[in-house]
Formats: sequence, structure tokens, C-alpha cells
Amino acid sequence: MAYEVKGEILGFTDTKQIEINEIDALFSTMIDTQNEGISFTLVNPYMLREYPFTIPIETQKLLNINDNSEISVYNILLIQKPLEKSTINFLAPIIINHDNNTLTQIVLEPKQNPDYGMAESIESFKKEK
Repeated sequence: MAYEVKGEILGFTDTKQIEINEIDALFSTMIDTQNEGISFTLVNPYMLREYPFTIPIETQKLLNINDNSEISVYNILLIQKPLEKSTINFLAPIIINHDNNTLTQIVLEPKQNPDYGMAESIESFKKEK
């Protein structure tokens, strides 16, 4: 599905149109449709942990989010070898409003979200047997 980037993806201010393709329930890819050399691997944080946070009012206005909006949240995964060493940035989620196909990335305040890190290892979320 194609989305218009409102605001920006951190470090990629020229990225304005992206496509997100789901690989499975946990992983997706996000590709800049105007520069296929720019792509990200995303994770669905809710498959790994509880992930409550407040979407800032400015972001709600930017994406035209209301109480009835269908939204999704993803986090960027920095791929490492082996895959278990890959890290997830929980402090900068990607917010998508599916109602109007827009998205942006926000930065959460670390003091207000002390349980979330910028580089949490994916292996730390392995389920105990």
C-alpha cells in the first residue's frame, strides 16, 4: 500500500511517498517509491510487547487522526547478523492513518517513556518456554 509522508522520516527529509509491504505478522518493508535505494525493515511492536504511548496532538492534526481513525504503528528494525542481534527503535514509531493513507514518524520523550529504548535487541523479546 502506498502512503504520503507528512512531516518526515528521521534523516530522510526527501522521502515523501512510501510503500509498505507486509512480510508476515511481525515484519514489513517500507520503500521510498521515488528512490528504491531507500528502504527500511519494520516491525509490528504489538507482536513483541505492550506498547502504550500517546500520539501528540500535533501529529493527530497532521495526519487528521480522530477517535474513529484506523491507525497502525511500526518501528524501524536495524538488521544485524545474526538476525537476533538486530535492534528496534521503540522511541521513534512510525504512525499511519489508513483512512487517508498518510504517515509520519514521531519521537517519544524518553523521560515519559522510560521502558522504551532506541536500540533494543530483538533477541530480548524471545518468549520464555
